[in-house]
Amino acid sequence: MSAYRALNDGSLPEFLGSLPQVKELLGGEPAGWTVEEVGDGNLNLVFIVRSPKTAVVVKQALPYVRLVGDSWPLPLSRSYYEHMALVEQGKHAPKLVPKVYHFDRNLALIVMEYLSPHIIMRKGLIRGIEYPLFASHIAEFMAQTLFNTSPLATTASDHKRRIWAFADNIELCKITEDLVFTDPYRIAKLNHWTSPDLDEIAAQFRRDEPLKAAVQRRKLQFMTSAEALIHGDLHTGSIMLTPTDTRVIDPEFAFVGPMGFDVGAVIGNLLLAFYAQDGHEARVYARSPYRHWILMQVEQVWRLFSKRFIELWDKSKSGDAYMPELFQEPDGALAFAAEKQRFMRNLFVDTISFAGIKMIRRILGLAHTEDLESIEKPAMRAKCETKALTLARRLVIDAERLTGISDVTSAARAIHASS
Repeated sequence: MSAYRALNDGSLPEFLGSLPQVKELLGGEPAGWTVEEVGDGNLNLVFIVRSPKTAVVVKQALPYVRLVGDSWPLPLSRSYYEHMALVEQGKHAPKLVPKVYHFDRNLALIVMEYLSPHIIMRKGLIRGIEYPLFASHIAEFMAQTLFNTSPLATTASDHKRRIWAFADNIELCKITEDLVFTDPYRIAKLNHWTSPDLDEIAAQFRRDEPLKAAVQRRKLQFMTSAEALIHGDLHTGSIMLTPTDTRVIDPEFAFVGPMGFDVGAVIGNLLLAFYAQDGHEARVYARSPYRHWILMQVEQVWRLFSKRFIELWDKSKSGDAYMPELFQEPDGALAFAAEKQRFMRNLFVDTISFAGIKMIRRILGLAHTEDLESIEKPAMRAKCETKALTLARRLVIDAERLTGISDVTSAARAIHASS
């Protein structure tokens, strides 16, 4: 901590100029580089450093939550876990994460690839942009990173080492445990919502005993189920893309946890974007085709992810869990195939339940989404949020009764069509 200092547009060029690889990449002298601070997230400083030749992104952790201020301290070690996660993800999905050029643990700083003309997916969804390759790309990312960091693909000893390597990312997990699973269901200082429109709904959620019990079961799962290395915050604000390229960024919440948390975060945020479209269309029904496109992405994300995950599992011969030698032809192969389907069914239920929980926290908790927050008229915003909350509760309570992803999109449509 003694070597740490927060860098700025004045001090950053000199620091980067002392790094041979980065200086060579940018070219020229630091005096000719420009620095722009672009961080609009909740936690960190983010700079774009440009030279006449190219550009890089520099992300530096602050010792507190940027959204709140220094009254909420945070460990700088989260940058270390983010770097480790980026390296691990890069092994399994190298074309779907940014390249890392340098990491400085003392400064809690990562220098990485500048993605252009990529934009944050959430902003693209607000604008009504279609991304034809998104579903296949994000499904590939999740299948590769989740399967290959699980004991389905690795030895038990490697899996335990990975658990240990990320086990001390305690404070970031604590943020999730509080803000996602606890605070929306109690009176919490930092909670906020569209008031007074949602005051009664927020109170109903705090009184909803079946919902709270279901959420706490998922909280226990989040705290104890060490299935794979998860991104931990895989929403549409952590995805940068163009119509032909997709990259996943910001894995500082990474730890070894339940796979369905990542998949559910993607699906839940798409569903929030679906309901937010009413607040962004120029006239009623103008974005109906785009709403349909979003729901098709929900379906495709799950179906492509599930298909790819099974393909990886079918090819794998190295995992200590479900060792292939135990399932020989002919009866063993049938039993193994049935067990894989059972596994995916359980993962679907986990995914849908986590999706609903993530939706609720983005409306009734601390950190909201730009999709909804940028709707200027409170009455319209509250209408969109009320419908999203209605679906979210059903996803949490009825996850086990949903037969497949089309049940989710059908329910989303029906609730949207209601008055």
